[in-house]
Amino acid sequence: MKNSRRQFMILSAAGACTLALNGKIQAQAMVAETDPQAAALGYKADASKVDKAKFSKYTAGQQCDNCALYQGKAGSASGGCSLFAGKQVAGKGWCSAYAKKA
Repeated sequence: MKNSRRQFMILSAAGACTLALNGKIQAQAMVAETDPQAAALGYKADASKVDKAKFSKYTAGQQCDNCALYQGKAGSASGGCSLFAGKQVAGKGWCSAYAKKA
């Protein structure tokens, strides 16, 4: 069976779109609390579950969506973080690198 140039172009475009979407989906993966970097920073997806004895710096109201490192919109369920390249953190999460937004 011969493939025409038109069929080749359509299949090539479809393949490129698939690769682009796959990269976008992977970029949006959530950081797991068990991730080595997240564990080292004491990351919790729910700030209310932070071990206050271990992280005495934590105070109520500190969460990712009001941190200077958070790249999502304030109040959003999740967003990027400059500490976890290519992954997202929970907006209601917290880690020991928390820095209040100016």
